[in-house]
Amino acid sequence: MSDVIKLSSPATREFWEIAVLHEDEHLLALDKPSGLLTSPDRYDAERPNLMRLLHEAIAAGKPWAKSRNLTYLSNAHRLDFETSGVILLAKTKPALVALANLFGTEKPEKKYLALVRGEPLETHFTVEVKLAPHPVKLGLMRADFKGGKHAKTVFEVLENFTKFGYALLACQPLTGRTHQIRVHASHVSLKIVGDELYGGKPLWLSRLKSDYRLKPGREERPLLARVALHAEQLKLNHPLTNEPVTIQAPIPKDMKVALKYLRQYSV
Repeated sequence: MSDVIKLSSPATREFWEIAVLHEDEHLLALDKPSGLLTSPDRYDAERPNLMRLLHEAIAAGKPWAKSRNLTYLSNAHRLDFETSGVILLAKTKPALVALANLFGTEKPEKKYLALVRGEPLETHFTVEVKLAPHPVKLGLMRADFKGGKHAKTVFEVLENFTKFGYALLACQPLTGRTHQIRVHASHVSLKIVGDELYGGKPLWLSRLKSDYRLKPGREERPLLARVALHAEQLKLNHPLTNEPVTIQAPIPKDMKVALKYLRQYSV
């Protein structure tokens, strides 16, 4: 069986090759690319999303679906549009129920990588701040100490690029609130690169390389313009066999390139 699933959206002329990270008779884990919704957008139903593309491909009998005898796929959790990394799907309804119960108890251990602008005050720190939807700005979350829902994230500094004021963080959300890592990081003055909703700015090579020169007539493109957040690891006990399962997604190319230049010019 192929370890890559090919999906396309004729309407937007977009194409994706999505790596299979884990598979057994009950579960399928994929490496969701940045720039693809997990499920239908509540404001624009026509935007391409992973689950609809998967369902359309199954209905059309695409080779990757046929070879697996797939008739069903459903997600028990989701990733933001710009977040890349591990997403776990159920291949049967009983598996979905078991998976939903597991995610409902918040037992799976999730680890994200985030590239942030700002200087963390400690190597390990925890942000425990209640979150709620913004009362005016649609789609935004904010800290709300009175009316918000409990939210807790553990952060660890993996690399510090103090010369430029950036850091690479490992983030473990212990609850599953919308935009939790993004708002909690912002709450302690750490802005995720490319996260314009919460004050993050793109990363430019010209800010890192002192002798940077652009060819005449060319326009500089940012090294990283999307939200620099990647779901790197998911650990859980299998919902049906209870065996421990660890699923990992490699760092995507854009984040890898950004880190390469930060390391190169931080010396």
